[in-house]
Amino acid sequence: MKISILTPCFNSAGTIAHTIESVLSQDHPDIEHIILDGASRDATLEVVSRYQSDPRIRVYSKRDRGMYDALNSGLGLYEGEAFGVLNADDTFHDRSAVSRIAAALAAADIVHGDLDFVTDHASKTVVRRWRMAERAAGGFRSGWMPAHPTFYVRRSVAERVGPFDLGLKTASDYDYMLRAVELHGFTLTKAQGVLIDMMKGGASTSSLMAHVRHNLEALSARRRWLGGGPVDRALVAKPLRKVGQLFAKG
Repeated sequence: MKISILTPCFNSAGTIAHTIESVLSQDHPDIEHIILDGASRDATLEVVSRYQSDPRIRVYSKRDRGMYDALNSGLGLYEGEAFGVLNADDTFHDRSAVSRIAAALAAADIVHGDLDFVTDHASKTVVRRWRMAERAAGGFRSGWMPAHPTFYVRRSVAERVGPFDLGLKTASDYDYMLRAVELHGFTLTKAQGVLIDMMKGGASTSSLMAHVRHNLEALSARRRWLGGGPVDRALVAKPLRKVGQLFAKG
């Protein structure tokens, strides 16, 4: 199974080499890595150019309206049987991660897995462990959600779900996963082991206000697609699940 990995980036010169090298180190034999650069003004493209001789790497650079706009472009470019997103400051946890994703996709339409938040990719010091169970009763209504960097879908899912919603600034990935998991009856399973090392400090986790905005956008997505009132169970349960990750075992 050919797995396509989409990496949106902008001014990511300090981290993107780690990301690319983690892709190229994978033992899965059929990978394409599509780098979607938003016309970076730093040395991002210079760093990326060091790897462009590898046929698995494809690079596109143009102005965009942010990460989700870049990903929508990527949805029209990838050639694999399945795709997922690896951000430009994240890496695969080990060299077998994509093989484990592909093995899980052989039995299901959608795959997700475990994730570690790390301080940096040199020390790999873990500050939070996202250990997500199989879909909980009630799914997204109960506050359950997969970790988006571990979320891979077959092409048939991507074609049915459609593009990322550009009206959502920090929760478009949440909205995308909700639509994929809850609306169309696709099968879902969990891949074995930790898949991703994620740098702390992303757009939805960088500050208290970022958390608040993300959770309000997530609430609006649930109201739109799942119904319900101005406040729901997940508005409280979802943040509480993340608190529990601080104490999760490896």
